[in-house]
Amino acid sequence: MHENNGALAGIRIIEFAVFAAGPVVGKLMAEHGAEVIRVESRTRPDGFRVHYPPFKDNRAGLDRSGTFALFNNDVLSVTINLKTSRGIELAKELVAHADVVIENFAPGVMERLGLHYKALREINPGIIMLSSCNQGQSGPRASQRGFGSQLTSLSGFTHLTRYDDGHSPMLLYGPYIDFIAVGYGLIAVLAALDFRRRTGRGQHIDLSQYEAGIQFVIPALLDFQVNGRVQGSRGNRSSRAAPHNVYPCRGEDAWCAIAVFDQEEWQALCRVIGHPEWISDARFATLEARRRHEDQLDELIAGWTRKFTPQEVMERLQAAGVRAGVVQTIADLFSDPQLAHRQQWRALKHPELGSYEYEAPPFLLSETPARLRRPSPCLGEHNHYVFGELLGLPEDEIQLLIAEGVLT
Repeated sequence: MHENNGALAGIRIIEFAVFAAGPVVGKLMAEHGAEVIRVESRTRPDGFRVHYPPFKDNRAGLDRSGTFALFNNDVLSVTINLKTSRGIELAKELVAHADVVIENFAPGVMERLGLHYKALREINPGIIMLSSCNQGQSGPRASQRGFGSQLTSLSGFTHLTRYDDGHSPMLLYGPYIDFIAVGYGLIAVLAALDFRRRTGRGQHIDLSQYEAGIQFVIPALLDFQVNGRVQGSRGNRSSRAAPHNVYPCRGEDAWCAIAVFDQEEWQALCRVIGHPEWISDARFATLEARRRHEDQLDELIAGWTRKFTPQEVMERLQAAGVRAGVVQTIADLFSDPQLAHRQQWRALKHPELGSYEYEAPPFLLSETPARLRRPSPCLGEHNHYVFGELLGLPEDEIQLLIAEGVLT
């Protein structure tokens, strides 16, 4: 094992979780020194292992998923068949040696397995359990199933993200709410660890991903509470900025986002574009005027941006104090000099994927920065360490459990 001086060194986490909302909490804690043991089985592997491409060389396999890899570096993998009584016993033995349990199954699943918080607390009174599911553990819709597209729709995002009120709502890309819930889940677990340090008592964290998502539409919620107004979609437009759009640039499918929030920025934009006379043009002299003539304004700005690459547009405007950013492709992210400077991508060698660029946390601790030590695990890769060294099972018993389908 690797030398461990991380901020969470000495913390052990048992993870009964799938996809993103639970595992990424474990990943972040593992990158800061926690030992995270992920429980799966070959009969019920994580869906990211089997259902979500891309796969290495476009060939599916339990250990060939790029999506699974991205969310699971630095964790250990064991296989336990939780449909067997001995499997449940082993899961409970792991919990007895743990500080935190993470699960993100539908409400009732852990209870049916006998692994709910009250049962685990009897085994380990100081255990902290994070239950992260769609809509929390209680309430009239708690048992509803769904993924990111359902949660973003429930939370109001989909209503706001269509291009304009004449078009159908637009689903956000990917499990957006899952990653909001990850941040709240991490905060909650750290708070519970601090509480246990002070009191010796563990606790159960009931996290609703739906409610986590609502935190990110607070401005729209306040507008309704204060003004009684239901915000509609604006496409790329803003009530507080004009121009506010993405503009075509030189090159194929090349764009730059530009936003002007005040008169100083507007004047700077006009000077960079080479049209200082627009500053006093009655059509554009104030924010309200620019918003009334936004279609015309967008055409004029696009006439200038088409002469330059997105990088050139961004650099010229940023140098003048105007907010502008290149619309980058996924490929661009891997060559972005800012991300390279902050070591956002860390190459680790995986037995199936080869050299793979794992994503580091978006925050840097000055004294105990994250360390990405090991690639995402192959399924069951750490069975012998966990069951042999940690739980102390003899090798012949481990082999018998494998033969009986318990460790599978």
